[in-house]
Amino acid sequence: MIERAGRAGATGITVPPACYPRAPCCRAVTGGPELSWPDTRLVRECRRGSQEAWAALLEKYGNLIFSIPVKQGLAREDCADVFQRVCLLLMAELPRLREAKALPMWLIRVTAHECARWRRQQRPSAERDARPIEDVGVRDERPLPEDVLAQVMREQALRDAVHALPERCRRLIDMLFYQTPTRPYADIATALGLARGSIGFIRGRCLTRLRRELEKRGFR
Repeated sequence: MIERAGRAGATGITVPPACYPRAPCCRAVTGGPELSWPDTRLVRECRRGSQEAWAALLEKYGNLIFSIPVKQGLAREDCADVFQRVCLLLMAELPRLREAKALPMWLIRVTAHECARWRRQQRPSAERDARPIEDVGVRDERPLPEDVLAQVMREQALRDAVHALPERCRRLIDMLFYQTPTRPYADIATALGLARGSIGFIRGRCLTRLRRELEKRGFR
């Protein structure tokens, strides 16, 4: 495990434990209003040392990061190590990030590189030593296959669409579609402070909002 896990970085922000992602991908989250902030604002507040903004940034992109080593077949503990390493790199690079809109692709590229670095480290030492001298120091950074990249981007678009919903809709969708085992309507109504009979109606309204958000992001 990365030794710096849980320590504060140069921005004064603490990196969470590597077990942070609750599921490999497509996990809805139910954080505070920071989740609806655009990346420009999240990055700006992170640079100012806001723990809330940092938590929201990781809620927004944590599963994007975690899904890449999962899709490349790494064991869960190795996925967690890659995740932790990317979090540390993100914390270090945020002050130098010139365009916040480029953050998702930056994360995809860096995570793919970290997966390649992990694969290199798993090679037997004799195989590593046998590499031609001209190959030493060359980055073994294989880009994601186009189909995997497209899937990763679609999954992130779905998470972004959920993040854009009002908090009650985010929580409802999380309880209905992302929690295992599925929670009964009575439990959901109690958790949200709603009448049990209203869950179906509110569910329909939230799914309509989600569909509109997805359409904005190119889903058809």
